[in-house]
Amino acid sequence: MVTASGITAADEAYLERAVALAWEARRGGNHPFGSLLVTADGTVIEARNTVVTESDPTGHAETNLVRLAGRLDRATLAGSTLYTSTEPCAMCAGAIYWSGIGRVAFALSEADLATMVEEEEGVPPLRLPSREVFARGGRPITVDGPVPLPSATEVHHGFWD
Repeated sequence: MVTASGITAADEAYLERAVALAWEARRGGNHPFGSLLVTADGTVIEARNTVVTESDPTGHAETNLVRLAGRLDRATLAGSTLYTSTEPCAMCAGAIYWSGIGRVAFALSEADLATMVEEEEGVPPLRLPSREVFARGGRPITVDGPVPLPSATEVHHGFWD
């Protein structure tokens, strides 16, 4: 089940931080994706994409973040928000679902990303919105996005060419 609410100024600031993490990933030789988790008490955990540098196709920013956040208890995760520069892919949405994180906010949609990425090493992107993945589960996840941040598109310019 997927529910939706509104984006606040604080949410936008966290999304801009996720984009900054995406720039860090890109400068570090990885794909331009970044994400962070903010708990109800304000604890922040950050992660970047590490697919290239770790030679790990599952090293997406969100899955890396879920691994780090897995140390938190279920109640804390349920009250937390995962902010990400780009909508989680199907793999990441599955990891988020199983982690118990209660809310996801993203900037760039997977559909908009797909207009920039025809294929990666000969493989076309998996076009499956995160809301569709979450809707197949039995627990509510609030999903807010896309949030139209120009920076979330800019981080991809020239990368996938």
